[in-house]
Amino acid sequence: MGELVERVDEEDRVIGVVDRGEAIEKRWLHRVATTVCRDPDGRILVHRRPESVSRFPGQYNWLVGGAVEVGESYEDAAARELAEELGVFGAPRLVFTFLCRGEISPYWLGVHEVVVTEALVPDPAEIAWCGWLEEGELLEAVGRGPAGLGVFVSDGVAALRRHPAL
Repeated sequence: MGELVERVDEEDRVIGVVDRGEAIEKRWLHRVATTVCRDPDGRILVHRRPESVSRFPGQYNWLVGGAVEVGESYEDAAARELAEELGVFGAPRLVFTFLCRGEISPYWLGVHEVVVTEALVPDPAEIAWCGWLEEGELLEAVGRGPAGLGVFVSDGVAALRRHPAL
């Protein structure tokens, strides 16, 4: 078996444990935790995914994260993913959750925020490039689509539209 996740219902209640690949293939709801990283000046980290990844290769995102493992809270998963992908250790604060009708599969998405004061150590298997943008620059880049930085991950764009501060 691959990565185990909790299958959840339309109300985000756990109904079983499944392989994440199977959850995606069968379009079963599960959980994903992401984090918006800000620097002390409020700029937002944007990154480009490597061309070699199976999901959204070469696309840009403003969210860092991944699947919530069995028994993990959204917050714990966000902190783990932040450490794995950027080498940053912090306590992301949950801002909101929503049922994301994702491009690849539907899932419950927990969106967190954290202020990053330490140096980033991006995992090249997860992040090919990263840089800091002002909120307006991010909104402009997403709005321009392919003419901006590049194509943004559609699920990240859906989260951006729902973010209460943006």
